[in-house]
Amino acid sequence: MNPRINLAELEPAAYQAMLGLEQYLSSSPLPAPLRELVKLRASQLNGCAFCVDLHSHHAKNAGEPDERLFSLVAWRESPFFSKAERAALALTDAATRLGTEGVPDAVWNEAAAHYDDRQLVALVMTVATVNAWNRIAVSTRLVASSPGPDRGGAGDRR
Repeated sequence: MNPRINLAELEPAAYQAMLGLEQYLSSSPLPAPLRELVKLRASQLNGCAFCVDLHSHHAKNAGEPDERLFSLVAWRESPFFSKAERAALALTDAATRLGTEGVPDAVWNEAAAHYDDRQLVALVMTVATVNAWNRIAVSTRLVASSPGPDRGGAGDRR
């Protein structure tokens, strides 16, 4: 599969605006390992190969063990996630797969039981931002690449 278009090259201002969201997220009160799990989970749901590859490697580099990464796709049945992480993942699933009910109150209330208001804002913004990146990458057919410090492309900055 070949990429369709290079957003960062053709419209750098749009790309920089997205990177501004990432800059906010990197300084948000939501722990970085949780942010990567949320980004990876939403990317799985959206079928974004580029972002699944990217966030798998980011999570691994941040110290996530293989068992948690391998079982994230089945997090509800996996014993490797805390109650707080499960609440964040449930919110991720609900906000990524918006149905007619939106995010159900029970899902929101469970997340609110584990995270303060600023962390909830960061969680919502993480989900919204990764969903936007997923839609950009899938629409433009951004190609997943192998890990490594010399990895090029848009992903290095996300």
